[in-house]
Amino acid sequence: MSASTTPSSRPAVTEREAREVAEAAREQHWRKPSFAKELFLGRFRLDLIHPHPLPDDEAAQRGEEFLAKLRDFVETKVDGALIEREARIPDDVIDGLKELGAFGMKIDTKYGGLGLGQVYYNKALTLAGSASPAIGVLLSAHQSIGVPQPLKLFGTQEQRERFLPRCARTDISAFLLTEPDVGSDPARLATTAIPDGDDYVLDGVKLWTTNGVVADLLVVMARVPKSEGHRGGITAFVVETNAPGVTVENRNAFMGLRGIENGVTRFHQVRVPAANRVGEEGQGLKIALTTLNTGRLSLPASCVAAGKWCLKIAREWTAAREQWGKPVAHHEAVGSKISFIAATTFALEAVTDLASQMADEDRNDIRIEGALAKLYASEMAWTMADELVQIRGGRGFETAESLRARGERGVPAEQLLRDLRINRIFEGSTEIMHLLIAREAVDAHLSVAGDLIDPEKSLGDKARAGANAGVFYAKWLPKLVAGPGQLPASYGEFKHEVDLSGHLRYVERTARKLARSTFYAMSRWQGRMESKQGFLGRIVDIGAELFAMSASCVRAELLRSQGDHGREAYQLADVFCRQSRIRVEELFTRLWTNTDDLDRKVVKGVLSGTYEWLEQGIVDPSGDGPWIADATPGPSQRENVHRPIR
Repeated sequence: MSASTTPSSRPAVTEREAREVAEAAREQHWRKPSFAKELFLGRFRLDLIHPHPLPDDEAAQRGEEFLAKLRDFVETKVDGALIEREARIPDDVIDGLKELGAFGMKIDTKYGGLGLGQVYYNKALTLAGSASPAIGVLLSAHQSIGVPQPLKLFGTQEQRERFLPRCARTDISAFLLTEPDVGSDPARLATTAIPDGDDYVLDGVKLWTTNGVVADLLVVMARVPKSEGHRGGITAFVVETNAPGVTVENRNAFMGLRGIENGVTRFHQVRVPAANRVGEEGQGLKIALTTLNTGRLSLPASCVAAGKWCLKIAREWTAAREQWGKPVAHHEAVGSKISFIAATTFALEAVTDLASQMADEDRNDIRIEGALAKLYASEMAWTMADELVQIRGGRGFETAESLRARGERGVPAEQLLRDLRINRIFEGSTEIMHLLIAREAVDAHLSVAGDLIDPEKSLGDKARAGANAGVFYAKWLPKLVAGPGQLPASYGEFKHEVDLSGHLRYVERTARKLARSTFYAMSRWQGRMESKQGFLGRIVDIGAELFAMSASCVRAELLRSQGDHGREAYQLADVFCRQSRIRVEELFTRLWTNTDDLDRKVVKGVLSGTYEWLEQGIVDPSGDGPWIADATPGPSQRENVHRPIR
């Protein structure tokens, strides 16, 4: 095909085709053990996470030295209020971060980076994000999902030598997958990359390109048409933002994270050398998903920062504020919120550090752990921020600038709430994460019984699947009846002044109960199981709580063994586990007692207009225009707002 070939229109795909594209992109095999995978199968493999893994001495020293430099920088050079007010990170701050090496934290030292592991990278993001969440996003979008990580995992040696030194010190990168009409359904991706000699020619529009406004390098996902000599499929490319035909058409503005440089990027007849293709044609989605396995861990780091700050402000404010003759912290209605914030912050740090160290060791497959960390942290951090606003009362709703203007401490509680809200959406919304994790959690079942519940499989395929399933379940189901969780002496090494052993026994028993519930649901619904998104979401949420409980207990024991606030850590882990168990029991009840069927009927009524009368009595302040912007390929008609920082 020549470069003048008209780009194909947006692919029309069926639901089944969309699932097949997503299925082809996911890692098909489990070559390493997974604590979370085993948990969903009813097997509590404490040996995979305990004793708690730790960085080696050299990595720890290098990490601590950088954290000290970063702390001095953010304390003296970063004005979070200024970034919020002007909706922009000052160029001199970005230049300072470059000089510090913050853009190359995860890049190997041989390419000019700092060579930090995931543990200290996340600690750095926690620190930077506490000064300004926008800075945390800038750094993580650049190296968690931007050019460095895909090249580290899938790039050629020549690509690493060309691009990684630039990413380590001078260039900012961004990741471009989403389109105006394509979110979590990549089968409908419309951006094309037409082969033309030694190049590909890109055409299309990308939306919500975090860092895209200031980026020098882009990772772009585009569809290569299948043709002679080209297998085709969604493919990843490294694109220079200053290449002819690349236009940043808009810098988007949001309710939170006002300082991020997020835009709309159009490609019109952009020539990209074949040498810039990452991986093979058709590997783009696999590259994206694999990158996100560890890339998602940067988001929990920002949530840990939020929790720590919520706890600090809650402690200081509720000690100073008095009502009815005593500090408000001593009123139970407020005190319970403080306890929740403290216990949950401990748990989020436990989950983040554990998953990060597991990523560094590379002994385990952490695709589920990383996804659970992202899902759980984003939901719990939002709740903590909401509770802080409630604790602060009217001052929580008031902006920090207004508080300062009238002579009080400028506490940006309402800003935190706005900044955190996006975490439940980007890098996989909570709803999508539920489905993604559920798919991995039931992988063992689908591997042996998938053909049995597939309506399009032949009778012969079903017969073979039935035989395989019979063998698997004959071995697996009896193991779900009893286990160490029923023995009073189990996990005795977690019994000290505060006894955590009972919580671990609960996790073991509950993991088996969770697996039995999943098996029962598959037996009951079979092929309709994938449509039971409410049920699957609750299954995943139970698993997330069990993972967080396990991580909390293991972290508490680590701190106790190191003599580092061990007694207090045990207390926090105990409180968190007790709070978590209440949530788990409620989720189990809602597995079978819920309004899912009624909800579906109401939705049909809403969409058909049955309840349209309920909308009367208001005016709609929304402006005119289409629900989804036109993304027809072609030359840009708008000013290029690309703003490289040099």
